[in-house]
Amino acid sequence: MQLIIVTGLSGSGKTIALRMLEDSGYYCIDNLPATLLPQIAEHIDTKSLPQTNQKVKVAISIDSRSAGLDALPTTIKHLKQSGIEVNLLYLDSSLESLVKRFSETRRKHPLSNGQSTLAESITKEREILTGLSSLGHHLDTSSLSANALRNHIRDWIAEPDSALSSGLVMLLISFGFKHGIPLDADFVFDVRSLPNPHYDPELRPLTGKDKPIQLFLEKEPAVLEMLGDIQQYLEKWLPSFDQDNRSYLTIGIGCTGGQHRSVYLVEQLSAHFKKTHQVIVRHRELG
Repeated sequence: MQLIIVTGLSGSGKTIALRMLEDSGYYCIDNLPATLLPQIAEHIDTKSLPQTNQKVKVAISIDSRSAGLDALPTTIKHLKQSGIEVNLLYLDSSLESLVKRFSETRRKHPLSNGQSTLAESITKEREILTGLSSLGHHLDTSSLSANALRNHIRDWIAEPDSALSSGLVMLLISFGFKHGIPLDADFVFDVRSLPNPHYDPELRPLTGKDKPIQLFLEKEPAVLEMLGDIQQYLEKWLPSFDQDNRSYLTIGIGCTGGQHRSVYLVEQLSAHFKKTHQVIVRHRELG
C-alpha cells in the first residue's frame, strides 16, 4: 500500500490536494480522525481499490480538530514498519494569505468559537500542528494558485522519478525576496549580491532558464564561486539529513525578483544533484 496523509492549516489547499490525488487514482478519505488511521490501513480491502504497479494508493486527510494528533508520528512509524509506504504532505500558508482566503470565501474557521478572531484561530491551529510539518513534504501555498498547487502535487507523485520512493528528496525553490521567503524552506541562500541581468534592457524580459541569461552569469566569477560554495555546503551536510531519516529537504535560493539569478542557480544545482539525489525544482515567481 502507498499511503499519503494530507494535513496542514485550514485554507491552505487540503481539499484541492485531496481532489488532485483522487483524480490521480488514489482512494481518498476526507477528515479522518487520526486515532482511526491504523484501523483504516489494516482493514482496507485492497482488491476493491485502484492499483498501479501492484500498489494500492490511498490518501487520507487529517485536520487540526482530530483526536490523536500527538500520536500521529508514532502511528506513521508503526505503519512504515508494517510494510506500508507512508508519506505526509503538510500544506502551509502565511497568516495574511489565510485571512484573505477566509474573508473571500466567508467560511468559518474550524477552530473559531465566537470568542477569538480569525487571526487568533489560525495562530492556534498552527500551534496545534507544530511538529507535523517536519514529518514529510512541507509545501508553502501562500503564493500558489489552485492550478499551480495541482501541478506541484502532480509533479510530486509523478513516475518514474517519484518523490515518494526511498531516499532524501531535495526540493529546490527559486524566489524573490521582495515577495517574501518561502515558509517551507529548511535552508535559504541569498544571491542578491551577484551581478543582476535586470539592468540590461535586452536581458530583463528573460529568465534564468534562457541561454542569454546563462551566458551573462557564467562570465561572472562571483556567480561561479557562489554556485561552488552552495554545492560544497550542501554536499557536506546532506549525509547528516539522510542519517536523520529526513524524507525531504527544501532549499530556497533567493534574489531580488526571483527571475534571473536565483532561477539560474537552482537550475545548475538541480543538474548537479540529480546525479546522486531525487530533485524537485520549483520556480516560485515564474508561476
